[in-house]
Amino acid sequence: MKITVADPTGFCFGVQRAINALETALCSSEANGLVVSIGMPIHNPQEVERLKKLGLVVLNNAGEISEGATVFIRAHGEPRSVYDELLSKKCRIIDATCPFVKRVQDKARELTEAGYFVILLGNEDHPEVRSIVGHCTNSIKVVKTPEEAEKVLTYSRIGVISQTTQREEDFKQLVDILQNKTKELEISNTICQATVERQQAVRKLADSVEGIIIVGGKNSANTVKLYEIAKSRGTDAILVESSEELNGGWLKGKSVIGVAAGASTPEWLIATISKAVEKMTVG
Repeated sequence: MKITVADPTGFCFGVQRAINALETALCSSEANGLVVSIGMPIHNPQEVERLKKLGLVVLNNAGEISEGATVFIRAHGEPRSVYDELLSKKCRIIDATCPFVKRVQDKARELTEAGYFVILLGNEDHPEVRSIVGHCTNSIKVVKTPEEAEKVLTYSRIGVISQTTQREEDFKQLVDILQNKTKELEISNTICQATVERQQAVRKLADSVEGIIIVGGKNSANTVKLYEIAKSRGTDAILVESSEELNGGWLKGKSVIGVAAGASTPEWLIATISKAVEKMTVG
């Protein structure tokens, strides 16, 4: 059995930056070993459990946070209203919003303030998308697929942006559709380069293996996109969060296996999965 790991893989810059900031905060005397995160700080269950053991507390919303708490803003960012609520409670804010997500937030706000109707390619239920929308004054619509854009009304000026983890081909298709919806289209491809690189790596890997294992949280947008890309290449692909989900039957008959992972998947988990595959195929 040959196992090939995609390159690049593992934490992207924004996630690594956020995890470093969180670990520093958890060890800080100011936090007294207690840091609160609104929602999962990273879309990977195993990494979240590790952080909880260091003192992280995960709450559902800002309303549950006590006065003066130390609060971690994850890489996905938060709407402006959350910052306002935390400041009113005199909380200590550790803002680990990814710089690339911040760029999308700023671009969305700039476009709406300039009078553009903004179309955002993304999943409206994803925390990153909610944070982007929450930094706009008005006039923004989220579309999940290019097909949804067909139903968008015509506007004199449209600005188009994207959630950082979307597929480039979907963004290009969206732009083509919106060309016929407006006289003036302002295009800002805000897909993160780390996302692009990981997607390209999976395409390349999927074409050279008999099966590909995508490692990461099933609630991770960028990880799910990698799985979809692998499947679209006609490659037998599975998405797993842990080695317990590996299936010996799926591995049977395959001599070349690829392993890839989302930007929110830690290196230690990728190594664990690779070792588990090796053990399952020995003998």
